Amino acid sequence: MAGQGSRRAPISERYRPHRLEEVVGSARALAELRAWAADWNSGTVPARRAAVLAGPPGVGKTTTALALAEENGWSVVEMNASDARNERAIEQVAGRASITHTLASATTGRGPGRALILLDEADCLTGKRSETARAAPAPVSLREFLRGRYGTVEALNAGWGLGTGGRPAAFPEWEDVPRSAGRAAWTRLAAAQRDLTDWKGGSRPQDYSDRGGLGAIARLVRSTRQPLVLTVNDEQVLTRYSPLFRSSVVRIRFDRLRDPDVGARVERVARLEGISLAAGAVEAIVKKARGDLRAALNDLEAVAPLPPGPAQLSVLGVRDLTSDLEELTAEALSAHRYYRSVEVQDRVDAPPDDVFPWIEENIPAFSPDAGHREDAFRVLAEADRMLQRARRARVWSQWSYASELQTGGVGLAIREAPTVARGRVYFPEFLGTMGRSRAARGLREGIVVKAAHRWHLSKEKTRVSFLPFLEALARDGAQAKARGEVRQSAQQLVEELGLTSEELAHLLGTEPGSAAVNRLRSGASGSAAPPPGASSEPEETTETAAAGSRGPAGAGRKVQRSLSDFGS
Repeated sequence: MAGQGSRRAPISERYRPHRLEEVVGSARALAELRAWAADWNSGTVPARRAAVLAGPPGVGKTTTALALAEENGWSVVEMNASDARNERAIEQVAGRASITHTLASATTGRGPGRALILLDEADCLTGKRSETARAAPAPVSLREFLRGRYGTVEALNAGWGLGTGGRPAAFPEWEDVPRSAGRAAWTRLAAAQRDLTDWKGGSRPQDYSDRGGLGAIARLVRSTRQPLVLTVNDEQVLTRYSPLFRSSVVRIRFDRLRDPDVGARVERVARLEGISLAAGAVEAIVKKARGDLRAALNDLEAVAPLPPGPAQLSVLGVRDLTSDLEELTAEALSAHRYYRSVEVQDRVDAPPDDVFPWIEENIPAFSPDAGHREDAFRVLAEADRMLQRARRARVWSQWSYASELQTGGVGLAIREAPTVARGRVYFPEFLGTMGRSRAARGLREGIVVKAAHRWHLSKEKTRVSFLPFLEALARDGAQAKARGEVRQSAQQLVEELGLTSEELAHLLGTEPGSAAVNRLRSGASGSAAPPPGASSEPEETTETAAAGSRGPAGAGRKVQRSLSDFGS
């Protein structure tokens, strides 16, 4: 990586890597691309002529392709998203590549050269030839072209010299000017020929659509004599179009860049550019970029002219959300005014659901008496009803009403006049409890999922009706003096659901290695003695046979545990 480029170019362009070893990214992806290039350099056309580089924006797909070409001494024929990439335009790429290949062979003196064909964002193309062309202007008539150039018909006559010195007669009005060029005498005038040349070059509509682009690329993959690289964000667009893109290309995946790698590159560029950064600015840039190195370098360039300090952090959007919520809560419960929803959003940059528990937790501390506290909670309950409606019916316009009610509405209900905030604002106890109980709720939800799957119930019905029964049966069966049939029933239920020691310990309210857990686990192997009078060969019913074929409910399945259901 070096900054030899023009100082006017963006930082992301000036410090674009020139060799693969300088690229920040997956070593595996770079090794696969090197192996593919080696097949091309062997002197024969490889079986898989194209490589598809797939991954999110800003992870270096285009940069890697350009560095590969430079490292191997290949020229580049590039088509990016701003070019016309329809069927005709893509078919012309092979011709341009063959010309470039011939010139490279003649000038390098190193045998047959290569021209890398690079198609950026190939997943944005379409395979439909019938697609309407985008931005295809209607042809402009000659009369309208001349009217726009000269303004008046008198200026046109003077510019061409019409009606003087034996030249053709002048045009009386614009309606007398033809809409297209014919063989009139004035077409032989030098001034008129210049205007006709400009009109013919500018009046033809250009097709900037992507009509038939994928089909043309598919044919190029089969027939290209030059290395072809396609960059995509979502490779499924290609694979859904044709199985060719699954089996006849080298598919290389680029993952999001690691935060330490992005931070190291940002720090290096800042040092080379002499950019002074505030404390925490690099961390803010990395966090905001989310693995997008190009975005990180663009943010670095945005804060470079600013002095180190709050100005840079403000541009990067660095905010302490907890401090912002504390400040807003204290002000809303002490002031005597309404807060517009946009003001709340600008101050905390968080949805109303995140503000709600802060207001709820601190109403008692800021209310002067029980009556005002009751009024405040009534207003907050109305805000909660709007939040529930927004989530359930996806009517997000309710957010603005809820935001205004839970801040200004609650503040007005608490007091008749503004006061100075007294005491501290407390972190919502509900959020702390939910954080501490996350593991327990995960175990509980796993049990619910297994039971609902085994008995074909909804999770809600299982949670309300079945879970209390299961807890009671497990507690009774785990007792040291439990009756044989009770313990056997509990053990069979544990085996049937495939409960782990951790899940069983959660039901019993004990540790996974406790004696109570071991009592239920020891007999859950299906070897319990049959009850008196029962046959040693239990009769297999349709239901038990089906269950046996599936195995224990939940066994071998990855249980997805949702932590959003706080009622579990």
